[in-house]
Amino acid sequence: MAEIYAAEQSKTHKKALMTGSLAHFIQDGFTDMLYIFFPVWQTQFLFTFTEIGLLKTLFSGTMAGFQVPASSLARRIGAFNLLLFGIILTSSAVFFLGYARVPIVLGCFLIVGGLGASVQHPISSSLISDAYLDVNTRRTALSTFNVAGDIGKLVLPGTAAYLMIQYSWMTVSHILGIFGIAVAVVIFLNHRDTEQVDKITEAEQSPKAVGGFKWKGHEAFWSLSTIGIIDSATRMGFLTFLPFLLQEKGAGLATIGLVLSLIFAGGAAGKFVCGILAIKFGILRSVIATELMTSLCILAMIIFPLNTAVLFSPLIGIVLNGTSSVLYGSVPELVSEERRQQAFAIFYTLTIGSGAISPSIYGVVSDIVGIQTAVIIVALVVLLTIPLTVPLRKKI
Repeated sequence: MAEIYAAEQSKTHKKALMTGSLAHFIQDGFTDMLYIFFPVWQTQFLFTFTEIGLLKTLFSGTMAGFQVPASSLARRIGAFNLLLFGIILTSSAVFFLGYARVPIVLGCFLIVGGLGASVQHPISSSLISDAYLDVNTRRTALSTFNVAGDIGKLVLPGTAAYLMIQYSWMTVSHILGIFGIAVAVVIFLNHRDTEQVDKITEAEQSPKAVGGFKWKGHEAFWSLSTIGIIDSATRMGFLTFLPFLLQEKGAGLATIGLVLSLIFAGGAAGKFVCGILAIKFGILRSVIATELMTSLCILAMIIFPLNTAVLFSPLIGIVLNGTSSVLYGSVPELVSEERRQQAFAIFYTLTIGSGAISPSIYGVVSDIVGIQTAVIIVALVVLLTIPLTVPLRKKI
């Protein structure tokens, strides 16, 4: 009987991990696919850099703003049901982007897409964390989950860039929207036989649960979140305007797609690289090293000519995305089990929110001082994470 139970548990764990990973794959892929569309939209709609940043903010801002409400709604209608609905909603928004002929309609569909994407991070992370009770196994599962998101960042932007060489951006949005619906069907078929057990504790039912994360007693969690805020703002700000930096070096759409794909491929590898560094040298030393390297690599992308920048792309992907896996995986270790889902919701709200706001801020800066100066500012801001590691020294 014990062996049968263990086998069933293992099957449930794998299904939870596959569900979360597929959701992360499609939602992160759609989010970063927008970087390919931005230069095309700028040409068609004559957008300024400020307006390009606003488009990114509409999607990511909506995604960030509904993280905590999504966590609460999941306890009413079921985490898996809400996760599936979110994927369908985002996929539908991507599909209907192809019918946008004026900027206002484009913005509305981006808001709808962000709303659907908002449910993925806190719910997927919580489903996986609840399935894997052992700390080491959970960290490995969450790392796998994060890698799936990076694979989505690699596949969908690269696919979008390739398809745009042959078709209009409207047709490409239709194709990718249909693909997203197909992924939702696969997730449903994978998860349909899994018993849904939503943990609803007294702390989670309380409307003050989220507000209970005061600084005192949760210094390490808030310090980790602040590092995540700066890290996310750096990543989103840099990637939003990287295509335009490459255009100044003479890159075409195919080259821009290649660079982004290489960066995201490096990001996927970075999850493993940073994981090895964290084990060998410790989490804090790894975070400090990767943030320093991120700053230097961003500056290098400004200095290098186009061909060198292309070859350099995987390295910047490793340091740009690798830190996030270490940060996400540390959240469960800094809060009690009953507050885990709220902690993930708050963490993702703050990090994704900063990533949503930063493109608008850097867009304004780019219009004033130019792309290169704005990217230099991005590289310097990331260094603010280093002193924030101090409160974490005794916790992780």
